[in-house]
Amino acid sequence: MSSTMLPSQRVVQICLFLVTAISLFGGSLQMFLGQPETTPRLDNVHRFMGGIYLMSGVMGLWAAATIREHNTLIVLMAATVFVGGLGRVLSISKVGLPEPHAVWITYLVPELVIPWIIIAAQVMTNRQMAGGAG
Repeated sequence: MSSTMLPSQRVVQICLFLVTAISLFGGSLQMFLGQPETTPRLDNVHRFMGGIYLMSGVMGLWAAATIREHNTLIVLMAATVFVGGLGRVLSISKVGLPEPHAVWITYLVPELVIPWIIIAAQVMTNRQMAGGAG
């Protein structure tokens, strides 16, 4: 395997590092804060999901650091972020956009856009690798 990284792999790696930072920060914050203005049941679920979010960041860090070893995992991680964004869209459609609106839109837009960048770059990587292998 070549020691140089394809530009498309670098794009995926940068996006994964970005998603990793968001997940590590967001997951840690949710584990710490919980959901104190609700029932114990919802706080429990909130902190559990914070733990899932936090560990998704750890997986993203590992995948980004070992980017050349992955293909399907990259697409699944991108899909995970996108589906999380769809969950946010569903929440907004059901109960409204939380205040301050700009903050929540700032969370939502990358969740809906970055996965498509990751997937497109991974497809490009796969095509380049297949072309170079022949």
